[in-house]
Amino acid sequence: MATNVAIAPLTAAADEERAFAFDVDLVDAFRQRVDFGLPGVPPLDVDEPPPLGTLGGPNPARLLGAALASCLGASLLFCLGRARITVHGLHTSVEGTMTRNERGRLRVGRIRVRLDPVIAVEDQPRMARCLEVFEDFCVVTASVRPSVPVDVQVTPVAPTGAG
Repeated sequence: MATNVAIAPLTAAADEERAFAFDVDLVDAFRQRVDFGLPGVPPLDVDEPPPLGTLGGPNPARLLGAALASCLGASLLFCLGRARITVHGLHTSVEGTMTRNERGRLRVGRIRVRLDPVIAVEDQPRMARCLEVFEDFCVVTASVRPSVPVDVQVTPVAPTGAG
């Protein structure tokens, strides 16, 4: 599936989209339900792994990884769209490690994100500028990096059957 990115000018409505608010309610034990308040978007259960929770949903560390992956993916897709490079698909993999700080508290120690955009071989050399700048436009990565190392790798792949 090819992705075409429409570029809308910033308006007052777009500026309002920069703020967000939503509700999170306790379901049971450590499971909480996030209601993003967006039409057509179902609530999301978030839970801790055992022994605290029952893993009835992703835990917050996984959500952080998902936020990084989807934000980086969107930034890359936007840049490639501006460069008029057709993206036939995108697969993103996330690996995170947990570490303990000097006080013994568990923290997200590092997150690795690998993006595999499906791009025609002849278009891949034109990706260079996007690869230089797209990370800087990811709001989540730029917000997290001062505290958590985020390693990003982009490995373009040719469409199936292409050469």
